[in-house]
Amino acid sequence: MRLLLLDTASLYFRAYFGLPDSLRSPDGRPVNAVRGLLDMIAFLLTEHRPDRIVACWDDDWRPAFRVDAIGSYKEHRVLEPRADGPDVEEMPEDLRAQVPVIVDVLAALGIARVGAPGFEADDVIGTLVAREISRHDGGAPARGDGDGPQVAIVTGDRDLFQLVDDAAGVAVLYPARGVRDPDLVDQDRLLEKYGVPTGTAYAEMAVLRGDPSDGLPGVAGIGEKTAAKLLATFGTLDRVLAAAEAGEPGVTPSQRTKLAAAADYLAVAPGVVQVAADAPVGTVDDAVPSEPADPQRLDELADRWGIRSSVARVLTALADR
Repeated sequence: MRLLLLDTASLYFRAYFGLPDSLRSPDGRPVNAVRGLLDMIAFLLTEHRPDRIVACWDDDWRPAFRVDAIGSYKEHRVLEPRADGPDVEEMPEDLRAQVPVIVDVLAALGIARVGAPGFEADDVIGTLVAREISRHDGGAPARGDGDGPQVAIVTGDRDLFQLVDDAAGVAVLYPARGVRDPDLVDQDRLLEKYGVPTGTAYAEMAVLRGDPSDGLPGVAGIGEKTAAKLLATFGTLDRVLAAAEAGEPGVTPSQRTKLAAAADYLAVAPGVVQVAADAPVGTVDDAVPSEPADPQRLDELADRWGIRSSVARVLTALADR
């Protein structure tokens, strides 16, 4: 595998809720998210042996360009609206306190952590995928020796299924049962599970279906199966809407009414759902380190937070590559 992209917040949220808060530092503070994330990274390095890895970061989890288009975007997750910067996301305080620790440990390990001002981690991932594809002749990275995807995105967020591209060697490792037993989401899996043949079609299906967890209403009365069927019939969202407007067979009168009622939403939703491919991400040193960038700092952090066993597992994984 060439490149492993981590949707970091998705993983540390999973770690926090999946591990007991009895995992604490010597001074009694919870470190379950820190330990869980490090253990995930150690496993992923050992299991998949990437050449490169990036912990992708939400510099802004609710970007203005998405909120300006659809005001309800992630609105229900806002803990504290701010005029001078990104809104504060609602999360357990015990988790919020662990995020700076994660930042410090990744830096000491030398694992690249990358965000972009005004963009989500999804957009960082989309941009890095686009860059990876553009580096290779013919618009797609070489498939290698058949050992699996050359770009793997590790995320619990289905939004990133839109980046799946078999020809480009891009797949998602979706930890429905945990990072150790993820679903490998490729185009066959998209077709089997959602009835759509490509990542692009998945994004267009998601526009129609909506996503309450992100505050996206979708088209009332058009669920996932109906959306997939319409896309299978007409090929693209634009063609679905044109067919509905023209009264073509394949769109029922009821569906035409529902699509017309959602016209304002449908005019802006694709730009909200689609991840950016051009976020302002600088040059990234994404090589998997063979040794920690700052061994002394890493040793101090391991002692201070009582995470030595998890750090050791990552170091073993790095050394064994």
